[in-house]
Amino acid sequence: MTHPLLDLAPLSAAHFASIEDRVARLLRTEQDVVITQGEALLPLEGAIRATAGPGTTALNVITGPYGQTFGDWLRDCGATVIDLPVPFHTAVTAEQVRGAFAEHPEIDFVSLVHAEAATGNTNPVAEIGEVVRAHGALFYLDAVASIGAEPVLPDAWGVDLCVIGAQKAMGGPAGVSAVSVSERAWARMAANPRAPRRSYLSLLDWKERWIDGGRKALLHAPAQLEMLALEACVERIEAVGLEEVMARHASAAAATRAGALALGGGLEPYVREAADAAPVATTLRVPSGTVAADLVARALAADPALPLAAGGGALAEEMIRVNHYGPDATPGAVRASLAALGTALAAEGLTVDVEAALNAVEKAWR
Repeated sequence: MTHPLLDLAPLSAAHFASIEDRVARLLRTEQDVVITQGEALLPLEGAIRATAGPGTTALNVITGPYGQTFGDWLRDCGATVIDLPVPFHTAVTAEQVRGAFAEHPEIDFVSLVHAEAATGNTNPVAEIGEVVRAHGALFYLDAVASIGAEPVLPDAWGVDLCVIGAQKAMGGPAGVSAVSVSERAWARMAANPRAPRRSYLSLLDWKERWIDGGRKALLHAPAQLEMLALEACVERIEAVGLEEVMARHASAAAATRAGALALGGGLEPYVREAADAAPVATTLRVPSGTVAADLVARALAADPALPLAAGGGALAEEMIRVNHYGPDATPGAVRASLAALGTALAAEGLTVDVEAALNAVEKAWR
């Protein structure tokens, strides 16, 4: 018996290349785009290992857990790493990056996360890109959470390595990702004797055997299901319009923030300024005397499909994350999440106003 998800015709090189072209149009980039056959950690790590080495001095901006991971990879490559930690309840500023360059003019690599879904903040990449470009450093950006939720423009912002994944705001699969690569980045890789070669992490393999070969022969059998799902989610964004998809995420963030403030019970936005809050997810600080993970568990017990999660690691005690991205960037998902959190807080003996929260959601959604 045939099955539409199992008995698939082979994915041709031409089809693979056409999906890359559609991703490039989504990013509005003229750079080379390489689709990698794995979750976004694959190109995130591969891009760092390809471009960083003992001669690299990297400014690593930390606004959440992924920034910490990038610093570990950079050090593992032998790079000298200058960490710029920023409190997770805010965003980094271009002025802070400019100050780091003034103090360390030898910096030639900058790593930054655009939107930190884990902490709920987003960073002003356009302004930071101007500073990085003026200094001439290579600019590496994790846009996995932001693509589809807010503008991601590697060419306009001077980003040399822009990594995206489909599993969040794009509403697609987790098992495939992509990276746009500038000519400067390719040159840095070619000059790096430690850049991975003949490796699943190697971007140079894709350039030399795929791009330079005219995209005629794939390096290995592609992940067909994930590639077709990626194509489908890009088609869906094209049909609706990227601006409309981003507007829906912005509305979800505004409505969640307004609803949480109206709910009461001591719940408050974790990211203090709305301008610093990511449209992909809203993080909330729980009141003293409660545990975020316990509140989330109680809410999910009533409805396991809610897009709620406790913060990771130590944040599991104080932070709740409302993941309003992709198919959950809807008024219904926001209303249901806040109502469930209100019930969980009330069970702790706290005073909440669910009706006020739902009214605030309706008012804030635009």
